[in-house]
Amino acid sequence: MSIVVLDFGSQYTPLIARRFRELHAYSVILPGTASLETIHAQKPHALILSGGPASVSMKNAPTPDPRIFEAGLPILGICYGMQLLTRHFGGRVEQVGRREYGKAFLTGFDGPLFAGFDDERRVWMSHSDAVTATPPGWRVVAATKENPIAAIESPDHRSFGVQFHPEVVHTPGGRTIFENFLKLSGVPRDWTPERTVELLVQGVQKEVGEERVLLAVSGGVDSSALAMLLARAGLEHTAVFVDHGLLRLGERAAVEDALRPLRVNLVTVDAKHRFIKALKGISDPEEKRKVIGREFIAVFRERAQELGSFRFLAQGTLYPDVIESAGTPGGANIKSHHNVGGLPKELGFELLEPFRHLFKDEVREVARLLGLPDSIRLRHPFPGPGLGIRILGEVTPERLEVLRKADAIFIQALRDCDLYTAVWQALATLIPLRSVGVAGDERRYGYVLALRAVSSVDGMTADWSRLPAEFMDEVAQQITRQVPEVGRVVYDITSKPPATIEWE
Repeated sequence: MSIVVLDFGSQYTPLIARRFRELHAYSVILPGTASLETIHAQKPHALILSGGPASVSMKNAPTPDPRIFEAGLPILGICYGMQLLTRHFGGRVEQVGRREYGKAFLTGFDGPLFAGFDDERRVWMSHSDAVTATPPGWRVVAATKENPIAAIESPDHRSFGVQFHPEVVHTPGGRTIFENFLKLSGVPRDWTPERTVELLVQGVQKEVGEERVLLAVSGGVDSSALAMLLARAGLEHTAVFVDHGLLRLGERAAVEDALRPLRVNLVTVDAKHRFIKALKGISDPEEKRKVIGREFIAVFRERAQELGSFRFLAQGTLYPDVIESAGTPGGANIKSHHNVGGLPKELGFELLEPFRHLFKDEVREVARLLGLPDSIRLRHPFPGPGLGIRILGEVTPERLEVLRKADAIFIQALRDCDLYTAVWQALATLIPLRSVGVAGDERRYGYVLALRAVSSVDGMTADWSRLPAEFMDEVAQQITRQVPEVGRVVYDITSKPPATIEWE
């Protein structure tokens, strides 16, 4: 049973799904134009119509299957979704002359959707069209100073529309709105970590049966938790760790030292020279990802032949990977993840991706229940293509060495100052541009190094971390002193969106 979120292109759509999961209600994202049959396959208890950049008055504006409005399911329309509800049931939506974006204050609450609300609540607006007349029989249940129809309710009290975005942190009462909607819709709230582990074990046992599994392991929380899940399920598996030469300083030894005590059947493949050779002369980030993915699978094929017959290749693919790689029909391909968008069509294995519908923090909870040590469980995310996408432009041995040293200084400084667990992810990116500087009395040109640290829950959205200025000053000095090839250190203060966490 689930909440189905129909996506009409809003940057906040993944947040909607995430908020319902925080309330222990399972949610999935489907394209806004999904057929009623596709929606019913998810066994939904309720539907969410997301926001989106289009205007409902546009000729080619995305619209849902009209049968969803007659299917008897409770519906919550958010922003563009509210306007779709209004148009379908006979109300009026018009361009209001100017875009309303940012903070507003909601008043005039009425009805069960706003149970528990007081006289005024801050909300986040982002729209250019507005509802100027409700459908026949529908009621206005909230308003703002600029928008007299900020929320509406259907005559049967089962469908609602809100012009603002309850899913963002800028709407403090958003969680209460979603809780009230779940209660009104009768949605089960049984999506707990314990239940998730139970379903995951049953799922892999059913899918794999007596077959053997080859596991792509990186030493991060996702693949390490997957190794333990396969062991918990009693499946025969071999974990292969590929050293592609794009790892951080000392990472290979750290991975081997962490996993072997967990009784993981670990095989390490040294393929450094192979990957560096394949990346020679390639600067385009998408092409780099695809090359790394291609070589990654080739290595696995070769090692699998040496180890015996395997039917499945298991990977720690997560829901954000799928979404960003346009793994949901109609989605935008933000970047190809090598385990989603960069695999060859003739893979040679059947993919086993038990975490494909989980967010990062959900996997961390699964890992905790499986007994994964915190040293791995709380480790910052590290991309499959490794430092290959943290060097802008061509990847060379010299640039890799520079980035490894600088990144190690940054990460160690975070640990030393008890800041490592205060941020969700921290990284260094090498920009292969030369900036003029001074060393002693000499003029020199050194690389520009960008440091980045973000706070997040699942990586779908992220805010840049406000690290202390004194800390950043000390880190910059350490890097320029100990890594002379770096001439300038900058700090990335761009949140996601509009940026992604990784630069490539």
